[in-house]
Order: sequence, then C-alpha cells, then structure tokens
Amino acid sequence: MTQEPAAGPLSDITVIDLTAALAGPYATLLLAGLGARVIKVEPPGRGETARSNAPYAGRDGISLARRHDDDMSLAIIERARNKLSVTLNLKHPDAREVFADLVRGADVVIENFSRGTVDRLGVGYSFASSVNPRIVYCSISGFGSAGEPGTGKAMDTIIQALSGLMFTSGAPDDPPVRVGIPLGDLTAPLFAVIGILSAVHLARQTGRGQHVDVSMLGALTSLVACEPVEALHAVGVPGRTGNTVPRLAPFGVFEARDGYFALCAPTDAFAAGVLRAIGQPELIDDERFSSRDQRVRHAGDLHELVGKWAAGRTQADAVACLESQGVPAAAVREPRAAVRDAQVMDRAETAPLAHPCYGVIDSVVGSGVPIRFSDTPASLTRPAPTLGQHTREILGGMLGYPPERLARLAADGVV
Repeated sequence: MTQEPAAGPLSDITVIDLTAALAGPYATLLLAGLGARVIKVEPPGRGETARSNAPYAGRDGISLARRHDDDMSLAIIERARNKLSVTLNLKHPDAREVFADLVRGADVVIENFSRGTVDRLGVGYSFASSVNPRIVYCSISGFGSAGEPGTGKAMDTIIQALSGLMFTSGAPDDPPVRVGIPLGDLTAPLFAVIGILSAVHLARQTGRGQHVDVSMLGALTSLVACEPVEALHAVGVPGRTGNTVPRLAPFGVFEARDGYFALCAPTDAFAAGVLRAIGQPELIDDERFSSRDQRVRHAGDLHELVGKWAAGRTQADAVACLESQGVPAAAVREPRAAVRDAQVMDRAETAPLAHPCYGVIDSVVGSGVPIRFSDTPASLTRPAPTLGQHTREILGGMLGYPPERLARLAADGVV
C-alpha cells in the first residue's frame, strides 16, 4: 500500500522535473524528500534512461536483466521516490502546450539535458518564463551554459578527471585515483537545490523568477579548491599523502591485525592522547612531538610509531585504546555495514527501498534525507512510481483536461 509522504517544509512548492540519469534526479529527490510536489516528466513508452539501468527488482527478487514487465531498475526505485510520473513526448509539437500548462502551476523547472537541448525542444527558460514569470528554472549540466570542452559529454568520471579530484587521493607516485561514488554527479545537485531555494525565496519577494545555472565541473572543482593545494606545494607539502595527512600529524588511516581504523589528532591534547594510547607517554615531551609544528616536521616518525603499534592489535582494541584517551578514532567500515548503521537508519538518513507493487526489497538500502527538523517531517516514504502512473491524475486533475482530450493526447503519442 502506498504511503503518502507527510507535509514537509517545501509542501507549497511544485517542481516540474525534466531530469534523467543521476545529477538531476538526485536534486529533485532531495526536493521531494523535503516535501515538494515533484512531477517527473518522462518520454512515453520507455521512460527516462535510469529505468533501463541494471540491476532490477521485482516479484522474483533482484536480477541483472529484466525478467518481467513490472521489474524496475533499482536506480529508478532509489531516485524517483516521492515523485509523480507523467509521460510527455517533448519532441511532439503538441507537447509544448501541455508543458506550458504544467509550468503555469509550478514554482520550479529542473532539467539536466545537454546544453541547448531544451531550447531546441522549445521548453527552455525563455519559453517557461514567458508562460510564468515567477518560474525558477534550473539547469544542471557538465560545464554550464557558457560552453563545453571536448565532446561536451559530462559523465562523472570526466568531471572527476577535469576537476583535479583524481590527483588528491593516493600517494605521490600513484596513478590518478577515481573516487568510487559518482561525486561529480552528487555534488552539483546539492548546489542546485541551494540555488533553487534561494531563487524561489527571491521570486516570492519580487514576483520574478530566474535561471539557475549549475555546472558539475564548477561544483566539484570548487570543493577541490577548498584545500590550499598550491600553497602547500609552495612550502614543500605534497598534495597526495596516501593514508596519512602529515601537516596534521598524527592523522590518517592505519592497519590493525583484522582491519583498518582512522584517527584524527591534530591538536596538542589529542596528540598526547595518541602517545598515551600507544604506551609511550614519555614521548609527549619529546622535542619531535611536543608542538604542532614539530609533529608536522617529524610526521613520518610519528606515523611509523602508530603503525607499528596498530599492527599488533585488533581494530576494535586499537579504537578502544584511542577513545579511552579522548582521541577521535573509528573503524573503517565497508559500505554494506555503513549504510545499515542503526543510528543512521533510525534518523532516516538511509532507508530501505521498496518496489511499488512488491514492497520492501530485501538487502537493499538507499539514501534518505540527511536533514532533521525539530517540527517538520522530511522523508522518502512513497515508492517510485511506475511509468506514467500519475499522467491522468495530473493532466486531468491539476490541469483540468477532460477525458476526451486525454484520450486524444494518448492516441497522438503526446503522452
């Protein structure tokens, strides 16, 4: 049985979602989780691209290939929660009128097509703004509206490569390291949501919306720039330091007998706690480790001491020893364990995924809304819709189209 999401802080906002793949749908997922009414517009017949991403879930569980017509991609099950699905063929000339009617009753339009696509389809910001001057129109693209290098195809790995991120992890002589999660695809939507809410706030004061332009490359590169890589290089500190951070020593990831743990002890008090934990309190006054600057100069010696101590202990014992001395430390967990952390799940920061027909999917946990409000709910409780599940509800109810018009639109391939 479908559970309607409770009224969240954005329950008075309607979003027309033209997005596909990950970056755009993740932005609209966050807005839906915060209570916005998100109307997901998809091509008739096949739906958006994520509906064809393996693996699939259905009556027979999870599979790498679709076995039944009602099997659904886990990607769409994750990214389309709380949304309403409407089919509309934007390439059909009659679709523009339907889109205009949707825009008239909306606050936000979001798209992540390649640059120029929405204008070629006649559904870009200029058209939407002419229909509804209050509309906030957000475009998420690889390189922004100013231009696109190379082929202009903005896959996450391309963005990671161009942003400099791949040369921030690993040791100095290692090849580039691709971050395992699609960080470029997930960073841009965070900035998009910030931009959208800022523009909606202003539109409600002025009566005028605007175009919000978010670049995946710009979003990720801005995060890389938070670390003063050039300044560190100028003073002889390498940008890539492997599993430790010498300029904050003792700081990093260390190997125990049965796993890894992380410790972060940049202050004098924390560093003293580390030396007590490893059984060498006499080194607290050692000239090499007695101050922060000295620990940076002798980071290799200090990290070697911690590494030798860690090698003889279990992960749990090492973390317990460090914590007993007030040192921030934690086990390095695999993703499967991390997403099932009881505290995280209790706060709905991760959540079980559910098929709209067959309920909760065993052994699959998805993202939640990692924001808690004291008085207002924010959650992803309604399963992803089947393709076009709400077309009649939205066009017939919200837009007031009579049954004969809906039938004609369907017969003509518009919806």
